[in-house]
Amino acid sequence: MARTMIALKNADLTLGQAAASVHVLKSMTLDIGAGQSVGIVGPSGSGKSTLLMVLAGLEKLDSGEIFIDNTPLHGLSEDQVAAFRGRNIGIVFQSFHLIPNMTALENVAVPLELANVPGAFDIARRELVSVGLGERLSHYPGQLSGGEQQRVAIARALAPSPKLLIADEPTGNLDAETGRQIADLIFSKQAERDMTLVLVTHDPSLAERCSRQIQVRSGEIVSHGYKSDDARAEALTA
Repeated sequence: MARTMIALKNADLTLGQAAASVHVLKSMTLDIGAGQSVGIVGPSGSGKSTLLMVLAGLEKLDSGEIFIDNTPLHGLSEDQVAAFRGRNIGIVFQSFHLIPNMTALENVAVPLELANVPGAFDIARRELVSVGLGERLSHYPGQLSGGEQQRVAIARALAPSPKLLIADEPTGNLDAETGRQIADLIFSKQAERDMTLVLVTHDPSLAERCSRQIQVRSGEIVSHGYKSDDARAEALTA
């Protein structure tokens, strides 16, 4: 049986204060096996992006537990979570989040340098070549198309060789054809490196490509993506 990559137990999170507070996650419990590709789907405001941020260690639970590869993020300090995330979790956002005054190469290398990873620029160069941007190393984000910027973001996410890749609407800002190419790239890298992939998407065709779909509604998981106990067992075995 494959090991568990993500274990979320009775997770609760409220955002905002007083009359503006919203109970975003309500006693969520979830297990995701290593190497699975999982799509998180649901209506706007259902809590799916917040769930993704919890899994990435970017939001702290009010109560409950979150384990990533058996590491209890809920028991770590903010600095410890950041260090763990830098080594083990790659994140791809809808809006790229590239630094505009840095080249593609620098955008990928600098986070590695900050984490004291040896050979940061060599790793960054290799990752950019692997996503088809070997001729764009010295280009700034403003000189790149949307699809190329997302490829830089993917290279940056992959550079630390993460065990878990998290993507929040990775094709949301792209046209249909470019979005398909980016989706192909993400799924090919996930399979090639045997990473766990968790993505939020409004695109049914993208969610269908995942081995499992988790439906979220009003802060609760309403479907874990298993059609039967047999399907669940099959999904969790190597």
